[in-house]
Amino acid sequence: MKPALMIIDMQKAYCSGGSVEQMSAAAEYINYVIPQFRSKGLPIIWVYNVDEEDGAVPGKEGFEFIDELKPAEDDVKIHKTYGNSFNKTDVDEFLKEHGTDTVVLAGFCAEYCVLSTYRGAKDLDYFPILLKNGIASVKEENKQFVENISETITAGTLMKILGDR
Repeated sequence: MKPALMIIDMQKAYCSGGSVEQMSAAAEYINYVIPQFRSKGLPIIWVYNVDEEDGAVPGKEGFEFIDELKPAEDDVKIHKTYGNSFNKTDVDEFLKEHGTDTVVLAGFCAEYCVLSTYRGAKDLDYFPILLKNGIASVKEENKQFVENISETITAGTLMKILGDR
C-alpha cells in the first residue's frame, strides 16, 4: 500500500451554518493524521474548489482553508472546478508519478465533492478510503450515509498502518 492523503474543499467559503461544527470536527481527525503522512514522506494533496458564485476564488479569504487546517509549503495544492477532484486536474498524473495506489480522502462536502472524488478514484483504479469522521457535510445524516456506503478507515487504524511501514 502506497497511500496519499487528499483533503477536499475545507475552505472558509463553505464554513457556515450547519457545516461549521462538522468541518471543525473533521479538521481534528485530519490534523491527527497529517504528521504521520509528513513523517513518512507520503503525499498530501490540498484540493481547492474554485467557484466565483461561492466566493471561493484565489486571492479571496473564502478560497483559503479553514483556520484549523494549515497546508505546508511543499504540500501539493490543486484547484478544481468540478466535484470530482480528478476531473480536469493533474491529480491522477501526480499520484501515478508517486506510485500511489491508495487515496485516503477527507474534507467537505461528503455527499458531493468527497463522494464524487471517491468514485473518480475508483474509476481510475485507485483504492479510495474515507478517513472516518474526517469528512463533513451540512447535515450529519448525509455524512453518515456517505461513510456507510464507502470504504472507511479510522484515524487510529491508519496511524497504526502508517507507523508499521
